[in-house]
Amino acid sequence: MATRITIGSRGSKLALWQAEWVKKRLESHHPGLHAGIKIIKTKGDKILDVPLAKVGGKGLFVKEIEEALLSGDIDLAVHSMKDMPAEIPSGLGIGAVPERETPLDVLISRENLPFKDLKTGARIGTSSLRRASQLRHIRPDIEIVPLRGNLDTRLHKLMTDNLDAIVLAAAGVKRLNLESRITQYLEPGVMLPAAGQGALCVEIRNDDTATAAFVKPLDHTATRVVIAGERAFLNHLGGSCQIPIAAFGEMIQNRFILRGLVSDLDGQQIVADTLEGAPDRSEHIGIELAKRLLSKGADEILNHLKSFCDLR
Repeated sequence: MATRITIGSRGSKLALWQAEWVKKRLESHHPGLHAGIKIIKTKGDKILDVPLAKVGGKGLFVKEIEEALLSGDIDLAVHSMKDMPAEIPSGLGIGAVPERETPLDVLISRENLPFKDLKTGARIGTSSLRRASQLRHIRPDIEIVPLRGNLDTRLHKLMTDNLDAIVLAAAGVKRLNLESRITQYLEPGVMLPAAGQGALCVEIRNDDTATAAFVKPLDHTATRVVIAGERAFLNHLGGSCQIPIAAFGEMIQNRFILRGLVSDLDGQQIVADTLEGAPDRSEHIGIELAKRLLSKGADEILNHLKSFCDLR
């Protein structure tokens, strides 16, 4: 008799691609397993006309799905790791972290011009405060235009909303086979990615040993190590609000190297540093890097921005 499990997912084209990807690999690893997908609409999907920073923190795209997981309506959830809050609800855990797609951001410009060649006062679409602050740091002349919606919507608005360029996560663009639209990959020296960007999170109930066994083959050890370090950095800084925090970890010659950044909203004040060590200490390295940034002035930036979030 076939075993059936239900995967919870948002209904966007990218989210469904991710859920289908997990479904196919689960069924490939476990003959006789049938995985169905249940679409769950989140608060972030319903509110499209307001910048994320004004309507809530990172949990906007996962809360309703996690509630369905806790209630038993679904057996596992597939999220973009960058959408995961620093703290996961009691009773839930990360069952698997598949191998990561590129974590970089990309620029897609209307006239196929790289970032440095965009005209003075260029209008760039993004609703990410992390992206906006780093772009402004390099080019204070640019105008940031709030941009929400799924990937297709954002690409359409590039042509209809008098924008010169938009910035997106490379992973989503590649997963939807739109790589030909990319003008420029923004290297970490220009744009440090969000913690977890490019990775998927397969979330399960901690007491569900059967589902844990099903998802275990999807776990990629090196990716999990890197993500653990990035998320430890984010968690120590209290990154639950939409504030400009970036983290990018890499495994190079069996060393874990983590770069972290905290910025104010206009990109005038940026605190950044790098720390490295043994891979089995990635979470410790994330915490220590966060402490280092706090001691260098990130605490003042975060206190100001958290006050902004509290007053929202």
